Amino acid sequence: MTESPSEPPSFRVLNPQGRAPAVLICDHASRAVPPALRNLGLPDDELLRHIGWDPGTAAIAERLAHALDAPAVLSGVSRLVIDCNRRPDDPTLICEVSDGTVVPGNRDLDDAERERRLARYFRPYHAAIADTLDAARQRSAQPALLSIHSFTPALRAKDEARPWHIGVVWDRDGRLAKPLLQALQDEGDLMVGDNLPYSGRDHSGYSIFEHGQNRGLHHVMIEVRQDLVSSEAGISEWAERLERCFRRMLVEAGILVPASSAA
Repeated sequence: MTESPSEPPSFRVLNPQGRAPAVLICDHASRAVPPALRNLGLPDDELLRHIGWDPGTAAIAERLAHALDAPAVLSGVSRLVIDCNRRPDDPTLICEVSDGTVVPGNRDLDDAERERRLARYFRPYHAAIADTLDAARQRSAQPALLSIHSFTPALRAKDEARPWHIGVVWDRDGRLAKPLLQALQDEGDLMVGDNLPYSGRDHSGYSIFEHGQNRGLHHVMIEVRQDLVSSEAGISEWAERLERCFRRMLVEAGILVPASSAA
């Protein structure tokens, strides 16, 4: 890709030659807004909120890519520019209002601007996921798709308690979700949400279904509560937890050879 110095990239690919039988994706890794969009009419503090991105996820994905030796594909722009975890025909693909915040730069968009954002940011990101999975399938017949998200402890627009430390999102394919739920519960100090606070049963999200379920690949999405990954210490703790639980999940799903057996 050729980028101007101030234009954010559509995506980043980390560790593209990673040898693990897994690909990490991070749909809401960035809060960047292209300069031409003028912050979408919002102050910086709004873009720092969960409406602008999933805090902590990029750092966790980067650490897991290194620890697991897995490729990772990270989105390059704020979810308010375009939400890479929504269907192209979803009315919330480009939100006019998000958790009570009006987004002036998204009001009354014409079809040309909507198509421009799809072509410039959304489609290249998803093409990068598909390409990375295709490359991974040259190394492993069944690479797993692991999607990293985070959720806010509270929503402004709703009076809703969200006590879970982590949620596991899945639909009808439990080949990864079930062993991951067990591994997380066995940590002993976590409140784990099974399709909470978001559920794959109502198809929350898009990426794991488009690239995982529709291709017959093992797949799962996780949601870590954002206050737990708001510091360097929290990010380090959760990257270590997830590495441990993901390894166990991949072994129990028959995708990864246990370290003791690798020799």
